[in-house]
This record gives sequence, C-alpha cells and structure tokens, in this order.
Amino acid sequence: MGERYADGVARGAYVMHLGTVPYRDAWDLQRSLAGAVSQGAIPDTVLMLEHPPVVTLGRRTDESAELHLPADAAVEIVETDRGGKSTFHGPGQLVCYPILDLKRHGRDVKQYVRELEEAVIRTVAPFGLEGQRLEGLTGVWVGRPPRKIASIGVHVSRWVTTHGYALNVDLDPAPFTDWITACGLEDATFTTIARETGKPVTVAEVRPHAVTALGEVFGLEFEELPAGDGIGLWTQPVHGELAKR
Repeated sequence: MGERYADGVARGAYVMHLGTVPYRDAWDLQRSLAGAVSQGAIPDTVLMLEHPPVVTLGRRTDESAELHLPADAAVEIVETDRGGKSTFHGPGQLVCYPILDLKRHGRDVKQYVRELEEAVIRTVAPFGLEGQRLEGLTGVWVGRPPRKIASIGVHVSRWVTTHGYALNVDLDPAPFTDWITACGLEDATFTTIARETGKPVTVAEVRPHAVTALGEVFGLEFEELPAGDGIGLWTQPVHGELAKR
C-alpha cells in the first residue's frame, strides 16, 4: 500500500471536512479540485462530507430495474459520471471523495479501488468490525451472511480520481432496498456501523479513523484545510486560492 513508494516518505496532502453538502455542489467542487491536482497547483486532496438524501446513478445503472422510488420520496436523483450502478446517500453516512493523482499511486484503477476498500476495512476495524471483500463485487461487507456497509464508485480522468466511497455510519438503510435496488444487487442486505455495534455512532467519530486509514494506505500526510471563511464550496476556480497555501 503506502509503503510501495521508493523514498519511504509520506507525501503531503489536504483534507477538508465539509459537513452536509448538496450532491451537485460537492461534484462541482471535485471537478475544480481535480483540475488543480492535474495541473500540479495543489497536492492530492480528500473531501469528507455528508449529503442530503440523494440517489445517484452510475454509468452502468439500469434505471428500469433499479429505481422504484415511492411517489412521495423526498430525495434528489442525480445522474453521474462515476462507475457502478445506483446508490443512496443521506445524513449519517460518511462520504469520502479522494482527488488523487494516480500517476503517483501506481496508474492502476483496479488497484486503486482495492485500496479504497482497504481504507474502509481499516476505518471500521476500531469499532470492532471486520470488513471484507466479496469476490466479483465492489465495496466492503461485514458479518455472516455478508451485509454491505460501504459502496465504492470512482471516475478517473487524466489519471486524477473523483468520487470515492460512502460508508454507512448511522442511518436507516431502508432506501437502499425500498427506493432502489442499490448497486444492482437484488438480494443484498445493507447495514451500518451503528447497527452492527448495537450503539449510536456519529460521522464525527468515524472521520478521524477514515483520515488515518487513507494516509496509511496511500502514503499521505494530511494537512486540514478550513471549510469556512470562503475556503469551502468555491463558485470560482480554486487553483489560485489553494496554490497560495
């Protein structure tokens, strides 16, 4: 993982904790950051946030088979450019968007996805949960029979990544099956850290473990950028502002 770098030194990176952010705003920010990372204006940057209720559709979504939302469902639907099928985001779910230059991380998209899974596995371990992969599927599962606790979908352009993973911390998992056939999995059961541990868990409790795990897996040393005072959701290109830091 991170130790594969010849110099053995962690690379500097930014992390931002943004709170609850509408999906489209976060997507716009990812694209701006990806441009800055691609041009070398900023280092690898990771966004940690939550979304209001939203169903996102990946490039392989079969809408006729996967979407069965009730007419009164208070949820946005957004078609995205990430891989994978449909999934649900909502408060109580930690969403992690790493904006990484894979030219520094192996130039291997499949390996990158495996490393995101590893980061999730390390994130849930401090809560007494043993995350696992299932052959032929993307994401992280726990227990027997396996229950899905995290979904992964990524987009890579010019070797720079956007999108990432969504880890269910403490939310009602019913939308994954009642509103959609999440990830196209007909018989999957979805779960949360809180449900598996039998006690309330907050996203704020999980975030530090997520940051540590990403640093270990990708060989990164994070500096936190403030999300307030205009250094959060920019409406203009971010290259100049971030390059000053």
